[in-house]
Amino acid sequence: MTQDHTPVGDATTPEVMAAVDDADSRPSYVIADISRDGAWLSVRETDAVILSEWC
Repeated sequence: MTQDHTPVGDATTPEVMAAVDDADSRPSYVIADISRDGAWLSVRETDAVILSEWC
């Protein structure tokens, strides 16, 4: 995964989605901007932050 944090200069609106990927023996929580190639991150489901505890 790239570490480039440069903002994208085009006029597209980001479309972000999240899902639990259970294809592995260790489920992962995946967040992705589906309007861009390569704009995603994942973390093991057991390590993911619970939103109500983070706010």
